[in-house]
Amino acid sequence: MLMATDAGLVMQLRYDLPCAEATGLFAQRLAPLLRMGDVIALKGELGAGKTTFARALIRALGAADTEVPSPTFTLAQNYQGQTFSIWHFDLYRLKSADEASELGIDEMRHDSAVLIEWPERLGAALASDRLEIVFEYCADEDARRVSLFGVSDWLKRLADLHIK
Repeated sequence: MLMATDAGLVMQLRYDLPCAEATGLFAQRLAPLLRMGDVIALKGELGAGKTTFARALIRALGAADTEVPSPTFTLAQNYQGQTFSIWHFDLYRLKSADEASELGIDEMRHDSAVLIEWPERLGAALASDRLEIVFEYCADEDARRVSLFGVSDWLKRLADLHIK
């Protein structure tokens, strides 16, 4: 579905994921659409599937045998994918956008893809040309619903995403 917003046209897609394995498969389908310089903002409550998605995506991008811990305490982890590196940020513990500015997230986009859990902690510093994925709980405790919002180049790339 296309929507008009202040940022221009936004693509919104929704998928129901019945279990953690389906979340991993969703990440594998999305992985080929990523490029160096991309920012993916992962939103949702604690335990909603953000880190499960990030792990699967990082592995699908070429770090298949790599342990992918949650960066809740380290704030950031870097992984080498097949064609570019991937930075994984978890901003949950930050108190302000000023603290986030010290991490240099925007500079890391130049030669990496960037995954950000709790992106709302960045405030206005969050890249506007991002892909935003919102994870929500469903009635079945293992199931999740994901909603994707993309602007700019993401409009075409999301049109190529086929999830069953």
